[in-house]
Amino acid sequence: MKEFPVIIMSAKTSVEDKVSLLLGGAADYITKPFYTKELLARITVALRIAPASVITTLTFSDIELNTASCEVSVANHPVKLTRTEYALLKLLMQHPTQVMVKSLLLERISEDTPDCTESSLKMHMSNLRKKLREINGKDYIEAVWGIGFKMKEE
Repeated sequence: MKEFPVIIMSAKTSVEDKVSLLLGGAADYITKPFYTKELLARITVALRIAPASVITTLTFSDIELNTASCEVSVANHPVKLTRTEYALLKLLMQHPTQVMVKSLLLERISEDTPDCTESSLKMHMSNLRKKLREINGKDYIEAVWGIGFKMKEE
């Protein structure tokens, strides 16, 4: 899940308040009243800096998914995935305890893989599960009958 920087907008102008909030995790602090152009510039700068703080590796059991390089490994063995398989695994790993309904999976990955349909989703998921299982025989994704898919708890 992406984390975004927090910009505090407040009428409090004391140095103590500003320092406390900035040291507490705020990316920026702007006092009221402010100009919209200034706020937009501060948002742009905060978003430009933010990617360095975003987690780039998702892990589940012995699966590692690097969101920066789009590489996946199981037990330190690289796994080659299609674009759709990668998008599905990433989404499931971002929400490992949640059952992802098929319609939500399709909606969330449609930007990355617009060619995926409900009928092809089963095939993509089957291929993904097979590729992950080939490394050490473990099933990492379970089908929840009639609903969707989720990461399988050990």
